[in-house]
Amino acid sequence: MREGQCKLFETSRKNRRREIHVRIDQIIGKEALKEARGTNQMGVRLYNERLVLSLIRRHGMLPKAELARLTGLSAQTTSVIVRQLEKDGLVMKGEPQRGKVGQPLVPFALNPDGAFSVGLKVGRRSGDLMLIDLSGARRGMVHQPYHFPTPAEFLDFAREGMAKLLTDFTPAMRKRISGLGIAAPFELWNWEAEAGAPHEVLEKWRGFDLMGEVAKLFDFPVFPCNDATAACAAELLFGNGQRAADFAYFYVGYFIGGGLVLNGSLVQGRSGNAAAFGSIPVPKAEGGAQQLIQCASFYSLELALNRSGQNASIMWQAEEDWSAIGKALDEWLPGAAAGLSDAMLAVAAVTECSEVIIDGAMPPAVRARLVSAVQQALLKATRSGITPFHVREGGIGRDARALGAAALPLFANFVIDRDVLFKEAL
Repeated sequence: MREGQCKLFETSRKNRRREIHVRIDQIIGKEALKEARGTNQMGVRLYNERLVLSLIRRHGMLPKAELARLTGLSAQTTSVIVRQLEKDGLVMKGEPQRGKVGQPLVPFALNPDGAFSVGLKVGRRSGDLMLIDLSGARRGMVHQPYHFPTPAEFLDFAREGMAKLLTDFTPAMRKRISGLGIAAPFELWNWEAEAGAPHEVLEKWRGFDLMGEVAKLFDFPVFPCNDATAACAAELLFGNGQRAADFAYFYVGYFIGGGLVLNGSLVQGRSGNAAAFGSIPVPKAEGGAQQLIQCASFYSLELALNRSGQNASIMWQAEEDWSAIGKALDEWLPGAAAGLSDAMLAVAAVTECSEVIIDGAMPPAVRARLVSAVQQALLKATRSGITPFHVREGGIGRDARALGAAALPLFANFVIDRDVLFKEAL
């Protein structure tokens, strides 16, 4: 398309968008806003209210004039929306911005106490409950290490952990809990040999309705998500993924998983299991092939520790220091890096992602070593025909799955898109 045609197309697109907002502007009045809004567990229903909240979240703080410019709404309608959001306790005034001609501009920011959300991470070696506020700040965390619990044991953890998180919550604050997000592995009962869990325990998980049973425990909505996808969501919202429009995401936990962001949006797939990078076949050093999960997961490191007589529980209890692991970690890293580099090349060949992010349930120092080893492995690999991409560390770490889960209810209730506003609103 020629330059002139491009400009004409862009002008036409902006005009159509402006016409839509004008029609919305004409339809919406104060009474409609009162009827359409919702600040409890139903969330904000009105499109333009969600749009305003989403823009404030992305930019941190915005005055009404800038909100009107970004949305295309009139100053009057924007003012009505902001006043209502302020009344509902979802936004609050900042300090006036002086130094310009005319009246000082008053910016608005999200009110952290406007809503709360809880994330539940279901793991094979640990469980987490995380409480966050509307701004995404962490308000509380409960962590429980274990060795593959039964469904009943995990429900006990969820019930008791929630009680601890909400100990100081008043009845008014409890009403502002927008929901519970659940981050759980896809088919938790799979890879029986690798998981090292009793067969009868895995079979109990096979027919267990996790979402339904958790929903019975609490009086707020439940939002399920694949655990690695939730971690990728957290990276996109709060981590280094904010800087990239397209990236592939590898999360190294007991089993490795993945996530994918294209055009700024999280790709979940028809069953929620998109970007199942752990299942990608990669070469074995001795010949043949294996799934990435078999060489780049911490279960293989755990097995090595057990064989050497070391206490493998250090991986799940000494969260910030794995120096005692020593030789087993040194031997695990090259194989994991080789498998990761092969998988990344396959993913990049299909998606042409600009970045690949590696994170996981490991100390930052170990993550840095793994990323460096992957970068070295890629230098030796054949990359003909594959667009170059950058490999970087994730910015969240062990808590990514719980944080991503906790973000789900907030964004389901307070932004435009149920799948989370990961792309630019305009």
